[in-house]
Amino acid sequence: MEIFGYIASVLIGISLGLIGGGGSILTVPVLVYIFGLDAFLATEYSLFIVGISSVVGSVSYFKKGLVNFKTAFIFGIPSIISIFFTRRYILPLIPDHVFTVDNFVVTKDNLLLLIFAGLMMLASYKMIRKNTEYQPETDRGNNILLAAGEGSIVGILTGLLGAGGGFLIIPALVSLLKTPMKVAIGTSLVIISFNSLIGFFSSMHNVVIDWKFLATISLIAVIGIIIGSRLSKKIEGKKLKPAFGWFILLMGIYIIIKEIFF
Repeated sequence: MEIFGYIASVLIGISLGLIGGGGSILTVPVLVYIFGLDAFLATEYSLFIVGISSVVGSVSYFKKGLVNFKTAFIFGIPSIISIFFTRRYILPLIPDHVFTVDNFVVTKDNLLLLIFAGLMMLASYKMIRKNTEYQPETDRGNNILLAAGEGSIVGILTGLLGAGGGFLIIPALVSLLKTPMKVAIGTSLVIISFNSLIGFFSSMHNVVIDWKFLATISLIAVIGIIIGSRLSKKIEGKKLKPAFGWFILLMGIYIIIKEIFF
């Protein structure tokens, strides 16, 4: 079974390198359903894997001058603050037994995975829809505040679920901060890197880390993102994005069915 997990880890990296996002949202399901980790530990591991992969993915964009650090600061600081408080204070407050409806018991793991499935379905919608061009707004002053607010929301989701949130960050950078698409992708990877790694190190004391396993999966994902970056020169990522979106949608539906009925 582990071999399928390793293959999936490569695919996570390839999708990040090929379409600039989306792959990180598969990390938690792979860790939970293939490697058998509980949801809380999976979100912790996911932050590290996504963070390291995004660092590697952002290098080529940085070399090409496609990273706007001012924009990363505007969006990233509120996001970092939110993820720190979510991982450090909010997540530990969620009880192991959340509530019971008739004979259906909702545990902390169930709740996290069901919220995660909802996030996957939102991500799939943004990937599947044909209109992927984001129109810049006109009032940049107000948009900076909106971008900071969305950064806070992304931070909460990243802290809660361990997903990078690139599918939310990139549209915000383009439409609110008038960032060109390629720069938005590079800047998004930098934001995700900081968010994920800060989130990981701020809450790593809450779990026992299997560093050998974590390093192995991270290395495989990094190899995948290098492969994906090279493939992106030959394959147009936009053409693959809807198909990947449908796959994420099916995964989200699978998680909901499994967590509610099995």
